[in-house]
Amino acid sequence: MVTASPPLPLATASRPLAAGGGGLAVGAGGAVRRRRRGLVVRSVASDREVRGSASTEEELSSVLSSIDSSAIASNITHHAEFTPLFSPEHSSPLKAYHATARSVFDDLIMNWNATYDYYNKVNVKQAYYLSMEFLQGRALTNAIGNLELTGQYAEALKQLGQSLEDVASQEPDPALGNGGLGRLASCFLDSLATLNYPAWGYGLRYRYGLFKQIITKDGQEEVAENWLEMGNPWEIVRNDVFYPVKFYGKVVEGTDGRKHWIGGENIKAVAHDVPIPGYKTKTTNNLRLWSTTVPSQNFDLGAFNAGDHAKANEAHLNAEKICHVLYPGDESSEGKVLRLKQQYTLCSASLQDIISRFETRAGDSLNWEDFPSKVAVQMNDTHPTLCIPELMRILMDVKGLSWNVAWSITERTVAYTNHTVLPEALEKWSLDIMQKLLPRHVEIIERIDEELMNSIISKYGTADISLLKQKLQEMRILDNIDLPASIAKLFIKPKEKKESPDESERNLLMKSLESICEVEDETESEEEESILSETMEKKAESEDVSDAEKEDSEDELDPFAKYDPKLPRVVRMANLSVVGGHSVNGVAEIHSEIVKQDVFNSFYEMWPTKFQNKTNGVTPRRWIRFCNPELSTIITKWIGSDDWILNTDKLAGLKKFADNEDLQSEWRTAKRNSKMKVVSLIRDKTGYVVSPDAMFDVQIKRIHEYKRQLLNILGIVYRYKKMKEMGAEERIKNFVPRVCIFGGKAFATYVQAKRIVKFITDVAATVNYDPDIGDLLKVVFVPDYNVSVAETLIPGSELSQHISTAGMEASGTSNMKFAMNGCMLIGTLDGANVEIREEVGEENFFLFGARAPEIAGLRQERAEGKFVPDPRFEEVKGYVRSGVFGTSNYDELMGSLEGNEGYGRADYFLVGKDFPSYIECQEKVDEAYRDQKLWTRMSILNTAGSPKFSSDRTIHEYAKDIWDINPVILP
Repeated sequence: MVTASPPLPLATASRPLAAGGGGLAVGAGGAVRRRRRGLVVRSVASDREVRGSASTEEELSSVLSSIDSSAIASNITHHAEFTPLFSPEHSSPLKAYHATARSVFDDLIMNWNATYDYYNKVNVKQAYYLSMEFLQGRALTNAIGNLELTGQYAEALKQLGQSLEDVASQEPDPALGNGGLGRLASCFLDSLATLNYPAWGYGLRYRYGLFKQIITKDGQEEVAENWLEMGNPWEIVRNDVFYPVKFYGKVVEGTDGRKHWIGGENIKAVAHDVPIPGYKTKTTNNLRLWSTTVPSQNFDLGAFNAGDHAKANEAHLNAEKICHVLYPGDESSEGKVLRLKQQYTLCSASLQDIISRFETRAGDSLNWEDFPSKVAVQMNDTHPTLCIPELMRILMDVKGLSWNVAWSITERTVAYTNHTVLPEALEKWSLDIMQKLLPRHVEIIERIDEELMNSIISKYGTADISLLKQKLQEMRILDNIDLPASIAKLFIKPKEKKESPDESERNLLMKSLESICEVEDETESEEEESILSETMEKKAESEDVSDAEKEDSEDELDPFAKYDPKLPRVVRMANLSVVGGHSVNGVAEIHSEIVKQDVFNSFYEMWPTKFQNKTNGVTPRRWIRFCNPELSTIITKWIGSDDWILNTDKLAGLKKFADNEDLQSEWRTAKRNSKMKVVSLIRDKTGYVVSPDAMFDVQIKRIHEYKRQLLNILGIVYRYKKMKEMGAEERIKNFVPRVCIFGGKAFATYVQAKRIVKFITDVAATVNYDPDIGDLLKVVFVPDYNVSVAETLIPGSELSQHISTAGMEASGTSNMKFAMNGCMLIGTLDGANVEIREEVGEENFFLFGARAPEIAGLRQERAEGKFVPDPRFEEVKGYVRSGVFGTSNYDELMGSLEGNEGYGRADYFLVGKDFPSYIECQEKVDEAYRDQKLWTRMSILNTAGSPKFSSDRTIHEYAKDIWDINPVILP
């Protein structure tokens, strides 16, 4: 590290944080802190539509411009010397990064403390966003951007012999998420802080996260992520903020009449806090992440000294592994238990923390009925569903409230965001596993289930038993569990009237007597009657059958009402989420309609006011202002101000300049400069060299069959085959040069997704080294896709593929980021694509494929053997099987697209059906790209049409319609 200024004296101050309290400890700052305190500015109006006066804006600009880069350099040097993580004799960009991060943290921590001091003081209603994923991305550039100190930090680092770009690149991406779910959660945190809404995020602090993806000749390989290896300068561990979390044990009833959960395995969840700064505001919210451990006395010193080292540390390992990996494989029962432990840890620790804060703020005026007016809990997907029985447990068993009061509080506090229509993604947990791990929660869920069934019966009555049966089957929380006796009696069916055993035997005896006596008269003689009566009386005496048993023998219980030992007993978490919350929202208009009309239709019929739509959004700060600064400068220039960063409606002002040649020229230059960064990224990550003159065609998202990366790569194979059939001149004439870029991770146990990754890389290895093709076509799979990779790829992209089977993508958020950065989309009418196309204009969106209402019929057509594949689809499959892409066996992959039925066959995601429409649409893309003036106009109009897709708009809607919270302007 180059020292340009003398180090500052070390000064520290601290303020302890009580468990569950809202205050945050003050950190180190020294003399520079005192000098730079004037940096903190008052926030503007919450909706950012009413801006401050001109004088206020000028004053803000003056304050920010007066920050001295030399003082920042001194503070960085101070942290390099007095907050060391590296040996003093070494100087490196990594060391500079940690010192710079600590310097920025000094700015954040004062606002961080001030924010929660004020929230505590005024006791506002606060929202709490619970998510298993937070895909934050790098914090350094985002933080200094939100503080409006990017230029000053760049200059300070230059004084110290470093560049901001090199220093920022040293930061690893926090491995706390997988895809859109976690990225959405992080965008929401940014918007909440920027808009001054009181809110916290809660998640788990995964030591290794998901995994680091390595691409080899065998496809995807997974190794542990190392994001914490060098420490995390953006967090503070709160060793005094921890809560007990229990597993296993048993439930007993105490003398006080309350249920007590005793015994079992006990761990503790410890808080780690990360500041979330807003843009141009003092508000700095908090992301609290839980790690898991046990007290030191749980270390068995006796066993260790006896040589049984594994046993000695067993309790610690069992606790710590809960937060080792995001989404541990759940093929084994151990994996299932670990996942359930993760979900319960998140819910239990977070709710205990929330309740403690509520009690602290309420003080002597504590009233539990006020809880929903002070607390809003949002469950991001079904992973935090255990919040519902856990809040009930705490309120009843710990706080002593009755069932009815606790249920009313819970229902008014909790809300649920649905993110999927895929049946396999609607979580179902084994009742047997849950009963062992969380016995008290199963008792609570059983009662919720029974009360739900009584509500269903009240609504639909018992006149139409088949309808009632259908509703119970669809809506029950517990599946394949015996109906309670009071409900089961509704489903007893009388047997068909048959001749009773007594009557049958009487008739047989009569016939025997008639035969023996050869009686011609049909009337029974007294002797016959006597013999018959005596025989029947003896039989009656020999049998001991109760009236109830006779009744059971005559009536039959519908199998629906009984447990089937051949099927698993499960808890349907999505149903529990719908029942236990006051709001259920989808994340795009088409998705929310599918939720109401299909996924949860019966619930919608019962509680229509619970259901609403909240179309997703992305933060314009990270996803255009900071990741695409050159384009942002152009936008600001032509709009006339940078107000669009806080009010994206201003982007619409670009529409009137869409045909302006000067703007188009500047726009193309910015896009090319961004493409050059992509060229460097691809070379560094893969070794491939690509031409910036080609169209950059990008599909970056989680690898999944429904997202149809397979359709994309088959389209590329078809393009390659057609190129190979032409001469050199004809190729150049017929095809626009393309670089086809993929990125995304396949879940470690998702075999078919990993086959797709392998196939893409095999195609790349053939195409990229084909001298006949050259720069006309390149295929690139960028390994270990993450937020930082996206921040480079998205600004440099020109065509982005969002090609999921219609009706299967809830929303998507990368489509919004691409459109915001002036990238054209090719896609189906699925998820947010529908709304993006409406906003940017049909002529500026490349549409293909079947519509959502057609999908079920098309699958039925396939099952009936009526589907006739397009010859081009058969041609491309045959080409794949010809061996042109190496010796790998693609039979399983191609086989999934064939046949009419069966698991893993019959082309469930309709790749074959949409293939001809897709390749014809790609021809239209080529045609449009040849006219660069037209293409640039379309690009500008995509950016101009993206205002709706800001997460600021989404958060305003959540705050108003679901959470009922208001902005809080700090003094």
